[in-house]
Amino acid sequence: GSQSLPDWIASHQRMLAFYGGVPELLVPDNLKAAVTKADRYTPQLNETYAELATHYQTAVLPARPYKPKDKAKAEAAVLLVERWILARLRNRQFFSIEALNVAIAELLDDLNARIMRRVGRSRRELFVEIECPALGPLPDTPFEYAEWKRAKVHPDYHIEVLHGFYSVPHRLIGRQVDVRLTHRMIEIFHNTQQVA
Repeated sequence: GSQSLPDWIASHQRMLAFYGGVPELLVPDNLKAAVTKADRYTPQLNETYAELATHYQTAVLPARPYKPKDKAKAEAAVLLVERWILARLRNRQFFSIEALNVAIAELLDDLNARIMRRVGRSRRELFVEIECPALGPLPDTPFEYAEWKRAKVHPDYHIEVLHGFYSVPHRLIGRQVDVRLTHRMIEIFHNTQQVA
């Protein structure tokens, strides 16, 4: 699937809504949409992803590079979904993403309701009994998607962002500023202080 930043963020929103709550910790892989600088002790998160974590009041601890044990359960779950869901759909033809999603949801419900041999319970039962009570509440307001960019202030005390020009205080000429873009607003920051 796609790992662009908008897709990455939207996938998290759908996942948390599906769970009906928020875990204390998110453990993503070190893909570019999540981590801008991979480091074992102080990984640097993409600003948009960090904002999502703050909005949902959770923490992010990326899996360490080249440490497969950090994500073994996730890898096993992906393999299970590939075998149980994707294999059953491979010979079917779908004419819309909606129709495909309905078929996936039906098979996912079936998979989660199946009794696991070694445990004697279903995944749904274990989720409701063990994991649901540990989830934090979903926030009251939806997350507002924003992207961050850096810009240098021109001698005419303007910056250029997405083919538009925006003025900032003249004292910032020659300085780097951070720009936060949403669908409704552009905010400009210098040293974490909003300046425009």
